[in-house]
Amino acid sequence: MAMLGLAAPTAAFAEAGGPEVPRVVCGTDGATGLAVSAGSAGECGVALRVAGAYTKAGMREGGAVTVVQADGSVWRCQEQQGDPNPYQECVDTTDMARHVTLTS
Repeated sequence: MAMLGLAAPTAAFAEAGGPEVPRVVCGTDGATGLAVSAGSAGECGVALRVAGAYTKAGMREGGAVTVVQADGSVWRCQEQQGDPNPYQECVDTTDMARHVTLTS
């Protein structure tokens, strides 16, 4: 499923080994071209800002944690092992139910 270049949020469901919950694809990160997903369409603006802060801070491979701030929250970001490809995930440290994912 190609997810790059989407103009509007669309529903996407996790593939085996990827994020475990239904996600909404919000668009792409301008620096990396990775697809950015959130839990709902209402969170897309925040998700894109979190992704931008993460890529600006320098995404790290191999599971190293990057902490970023966006929209008044602190987000803990790191690479997760998918099947077969890894993906990047950021979690709001004050609300662990809020996740932002970056996938190719």
